[in-house]
Amino acid sequence: MARRIAELPKGTRITDYITLGVITKTFPLDQVKAVLVSQGKASQRQRELPAHVVVYYVICLALFMQVSYREVLRCLLEGLTWLLGPGQTLVATGKSGISQARTRLGWPVMRQLHEEVVKPVAVEATKGAWYRRWRLVSLDGSTLDVADEKENERAFGRPSASRGQSASPQIRFVSLVENGTHVLFGTRMADYATGEITLAEEVIAALQPGMLCLADRNFFGFALWNRARAGGADLLWRVKKNLRLEVEKRLPDGSYLSRIYESERDRRHRTNSGVVRVIDYQLEGIADAEPIYRLVTTVLDPADGPAQELAALYHERWEIETALDELKTHLRGARIVLRSKTPDLVRQEFYGLLLAHFAIRGLMHEAALKAGEDPDRLSFVHAVRILRRKLPFYGAIPPSGENGVP
Repeated sequence: MARRIAELPKGTRITDYITLGVITKTFPLDQVKAVLVSQGKASQRQRELPAHVVVYYVICLALFMQVSYREVLRCLLEGLTWLLGPGQTLVATGKSGISQARTRLGWPVMRQLHEEVVKPVAVEATKGAWYRRWRLVSLDGSTLDVADEKENERAFGRPSASRGQSASPQIRFVSLVENGTHVLFGTRMADYATGEITLAEEVIAALQPGMLCLADRNFFGFALWNRARAGGADLLWRVKKNLRLEVEKRLPDGSYLSRIYESERDRRHRTNSGVVRVIDYQLEGIADAEPIYRLVTTVLDPADGPAQELAALYHERWEIETALDELKTHLRGARIVLRSKTPDLVRQEFYGLLLAHFAIRGLMHEAALKAGEDPDRLSFVHAVRILRRKLPFYGAIPPSGENGVP
């Protein structure tokens, strides 16, 4: 019998049908195995936990942050039996065996899988993802607590507190987010002492032509600005209001053209500069609003982006705060630390967290397209809860994305 594409009954949300197939559809087994081969991590002999199973296990850990390692594995293996075929028997090994399997896998495998798969997913029909011809993305960073182990402290450090140091070591990371879908991409992580600007220098390599990148004033600097625009993307970044930006040409919409310089010496000699368009505006009637906001952009022609529209658009940057909250609170769990005991496994767990978030957000985007809705209107918390509950079962959305059997 021919296969047919799965369709949902009217009034039912796609998240009610999430299974392990969501994970395997997003990260196909063949691609996982190819990454393992490229990293030299493919299993050379049959083990209780083959390397490709461990990859899926690390992703699933992000869905069960409050559940024991072995229970997560048991839940996963119930669903993976059908994926790997009836001839393979998988055993839920103990905590020591799990740790050894994760250590054998390492973290570069998860990073490469992340870099190959995690990309913006919005299409032309995706509501809320576009401004005119541009795909909206935002740049920001955050931190995550990790297990309070000596190795983790040495590798990552911990922030200072009012009395000594904080309770847990922390990692720092910087990401781009696709505003309309909340997909986090281009992410880089490091120890707590590494600054956001340093990480951003790597992250902006993910910017592409056709994107309009929003960023807060803490990211603005001559070098980072020029590196970000070198990839062909357009920029709309907030800057500090005391930044010297002389008016070179006043534009009809109230914005003006100016120049930024690499140094004060360059300003004096009119060298090493770049043209920007400046938009100064106020938020009237908004409690706690600052007296003035200042944006600079590479969109130099007001016909392409009027000042009033760009000023309103900048506040879409807060979409990344929502995406980071999904990652840190709704998926990871409030006040829960990454539980891995060694630095390499912390890095591995971090990328597993990002991959799990991408799988959920990708599914939510598909659901939004089917319903003709903005993905922002779907509940991330609901999607996570359903995915956790249905993980061991496999009936609705197999890895092929089709329903039925051959």
